[in-house]
Amino acid sequence: MTNAQSILDALVRDSKVPGVQYLLLAPDRTVFEFSGGWADIANRRPMNSATTLMAYSMSKTITAVAVLQLAQAKKLNLDDTIDGYIEAHPYGPGITIRQLLSHTSGIPNPIPLAWVHSPSEDERFDEPRELTAVTRKYSKPAFAPGMKYRYSNIGYWLLGPIIERASGDEFTSYVRRHILSPLEITPHELAYGIPNRNVHAKGYLEKYSLLNIIKRFVVAPEWIGRYEGRWLHIHDHYLNGPAFGGLVGTARGFGKFLQDQMRPHSRILDDSTRELLFAAQRTNSGQTIRMSLGWHIETRAGNTFFFKEGGGGGYHCMMRLYPKSGLASVVMTNATRFDVRALMDAIDPRS
Repeated sequence: MTNAQSILDALVRDSKVPGVQYLLLAPDRTVFEFSGGWADIANRRPMNSATTLMAYSMSKTITAVAVLQLAQAKKLNLDDTIDGYIEAHPYGPGITIRQLLSHTSGIPNPIPLAWVHSPSEDERFDEPRELTAVTRKYSKPAFAPGMKYRYSNIGYWLLGPIIERASGDEFTSYVRRHILSPLEITPHELAYGIPNRNVHAKGYLEKYSLLNIIKRFVVAPEWIGRYEGRWLHIHDHYLNGPAFGGLVGTARGFGKFLQDQMRPHSRILDDSTRELLFAAQRTNSGQTIRMSLGWHIETRAGNTFFFKEGGGGGYHCMMRLYPKSGLASVVMTNATRFDVRALMDAIDPRS
């Protein structure tokens, strides 16, 4: 992994990213690990393996696993319509849980930059009210259910109350008890909140970027901090819907989840359900899409791999699984626009 080490060293040395965590994993061991750069530029606090970062949409794969567990326990059926689990929504009848998972529901996907609240508000935050407001504002379906693939944060947000209805448990509590704890992922490694501000990375936006130029048109002023060198600090915040992007944690936390998915038998899914998690989905017309029930699918030079990306408000991350090589990787950074895909393409061994 000499090449990976040199590339990552250069990234932090040349300030291409404030800080970065990277893990390459086999089912039973860590092949390579790197942590470097800054968790807090102004206070010169280093990024290390225990530093937590926001995962954003990487959280969706964990949400998908929760749904599949409930299907495995026969507490829901993937082809149930969502009308039986959600009291009211504006998207019409016929949308199934499977279509939410595979992003084929037709539910729209407006830019979710404003769907955040401060950590100090979290205990009294009214998520059902906010979800209702968003679905009312964006009530027009983009297309009929099952017609085609189109990504939807709202679709995954709706999976949160569906999980609660089927399980009888609060969403974040269910994930902790049935996914994170069985995998021995500690609350510091993955949780739906910042466990300790002293070891949490600040999120940053590149000073010289288009998003920085237009930020005041898309981001509320209270979230914008000060420049720290060539980086603009974005204040801490939580997403309004934990099911579509609420996890906070470390590369090691996601690494434990990835290793479970590579082992001969998972601790959290039976064999047939885990196989279903990775199965490519189809539209109503039978067209295969590059999406499973929780993973995006890509094939290069005959090698198929699975990935999930997450990014926004000061962070960017991605995790990948490579079945042919029996390896997985995860990268987490505290820079909104950093190209995690290009980095993984450069340093991940896939054959």
